[in-house]
Amino acid sequence: MQDALVEQAQRGDAEAFDTLARLVGDRCLAIAVRILRDVDLAEDAVQAALIIAWTDLRSLRDPSRFEPWLHRILTNACYAEAGRRKRWSESVRILPIAGSAGPDEYLTVDDRDVLERAFRRLTVQQRAVLVYHHYLGLSISEVAARTGLPVGTAKSRLHHAAQALRASLEADARTTADPQERFA
Repeated sequence: MQDALVEQAQRGDAEAFDTLARLVGDRCLAIAVRILRDVDLAEDAVQAALIIAWTDLRSLRDPSRFEPWLHRILTNACYAEAGRRKRWSESVRILPIAGSAGPDEYLTVDDRDVLERAFRRLTVQQRAVLVYHHYLGLSISEVAARTGLPVGTAKSRLHHAAQALRASLEADARTTADPQERFA
């Protein structure tokens, strides 16, 4: 069904593209929120990605590759939004991010806060590979395709992102382990 909609949209059918956008929009927003950690920026990135997808849709050769193609555009839009945020805003607005499937039974509120802080310390490029690999469950080659990176670079970036996340979590654990050391 999605392939047929892509083919119709490639022929200029705006309603077919609207249907496509509705089918993939929530997933794109979830990806963008996890990469950017800000709902407003994520909405802007998704909107920009969909506009680019509509204007460039005729360049897509294989309709069955629509979603990976769109995710690559979305990733670039997220990078652009993150760059704009750095240029225009010094403050970070922390918004709660709803989980994909209800409350997390395994993490406490404190654990989620610590994980959120650590995730925010990563670069947007590191967050992107982590989101595609761990949230979407994509293989390294699929992550590379959606981020526009060579496979080796995607693998390296994933490794360094995991190391940075681990180091950040360990640093927070040391800081909160002995609060008296901070004030000594």
